[in-house]
Amino acid sequence: MVRVAMIGIAGILMALQLKALKPEYSVYLCLGLSLLIFGFVTEKLQLIVQGIESIRSSLPFHAGYIETLFKIIGITYIAEFASDLCKDAGYQTIAGQIQVFGKLSVLAVSIPILTALLDTIQMFLGG
Repeated sequence: MVRVAMIGIAGILMALQLKALKPEYSVYLCLGLSLLIFGFVTEKLQLIVQGIESIRSSLPFHAGYIETLFKIIGITYIAEFASDLCKDAGYQTIAGQIQVFGKLSVLAVSIPILTALLDTIQMFLGG
């Protein structure tokens, strides 16, 4: 975590210096930094995936729920990443649209889980 924080701080300081000279280069630097930090994130995601897979193997529930959980996590992370990049570049409207699309995508992916939950509730209520 300290390494990622230091890379981020150093990159932002460089971007601030470049912003005075060539603003477009500071955006490229921020994009490069974001992709570098994204590489560190993927390393941590592998650990999380392994942990969730071990939990899945020990609990008796449908594997599709774990897949849906991974999809939701991926959608939210990608939407947040892209939205933040657009905000940094000064395009708040596009950032907002990406966030809305991300939220709708999460809703669309989670519909099967919601219907299974409603079926379970209906079964317990004797319907």
